[in-house]
Amino acid sequence: MPSILFLGGTGRISASCVTEAVGLGFEVAVVNRGRSGLRPLPEGVESLRADLNDDASLTTALVGREFDVVADFMSFAPDRLQRNVDLLTGRVGQYVFISTASAYAKPVPSLPIRESTPLRNPFWQYSRDKIACEDFLTARYREHGFPATIVRPSHTYDRFGSPLMGGWTQIARMRQGRPVLVHGDGTSLWTLTHASDFAYSFAGVLGHPAAIGQAFHITGDEFLTWDAIATALATAAGVREPLLVHVSSEAIAARLPDHGDALLGDKAHSVIFDNTAVRALRPGFVQRVPFHVGARQIIDAYDANPERQIVDAELDAALDELTGVLPS
Repeated sequence: MPSILFLGGTGRISASCVTEAVGLGFEVAVVNRGRSGLRPLPEGVESLRADLNDDASLTTALVGREFDVVADFMSFAPDRLQRNVDLLTGRVGQYVFISTASAYAKPVPSLPIRESTPLRNPFWQYSRDKIACEDFLTARYREHGFPATIVRPSHTYDRFGSPLMGGWTQIARMRQGRPVLVHGDGTSLWTLTHASDFAYSFAGVLGHPAAIGQAFHITGDEFLTWDAIATALATAAGVREPLLVHVSSEAIAARLPDHGDALLGDKAHSVIFDNTAVRALRPGFVQRVPFHVGARQIIDAYDANPERQIVDAELDAALDELTGVLPS
């Protein structure tokens, strides 16, 4: 089977992709600092220790190595990506860059979103940096034949991450009977994809000749309103009737600027995706983890790890303001 190197490999998305690749018989290696204990590597995975922020460290870890596929989950700006591409040119059969579906034009011009949907995000620098990375890779492919493939995840989660803003802070508020913030009117549509479902389609891209020079988004097929997402988490947390309070995305962004770019540049917009292109490379996709199941996984993981039940006091106070709770 082909050899594959993951830059990353223990993150929210990449860990499931490593597991899927191992299950399919790929020879898998990962390069990272080896510090993540949440998502241990499967048996048989080669671990290469390097600091991806240190050019010399990465060069030393990869000296003399060649790979059929490299999957880059850790480049967020063109300079990092160019460093990796320069280092691996001539030593890789396919370079899979993990971009983001938030790169698609906002506001969304039409649904469903296809790979031909324009890329433009005036709200979020993270998305613009990923677009710049895509532009760099596309130019390298067109001008020099560098074997690039672009993959755009949307909102992909696993048991260690709540999709609601604030993570455990909002879940704690649910269990305390306090108001829970939902942006807009709660009826915009959102696509959530469990990491294991993402990994199924992602594996179809790896080493596939038809993927070279192409871009694919990868999501599940379940579209939920934000009210439905919050309610599913509340049900999993044992709360029958959560108190959902709706606040405009603009007001939330003004009060919570650290969350504002991601909200205005992504979550405030309805997103539905046409996954025809990637499904052609690995047919047979069935969404194995609908969100009502994923929500139970999230709550179970928090309850099994009380040290992760961290309430952000500053955010909690801001949520009180936004939801109209009067100070005592």
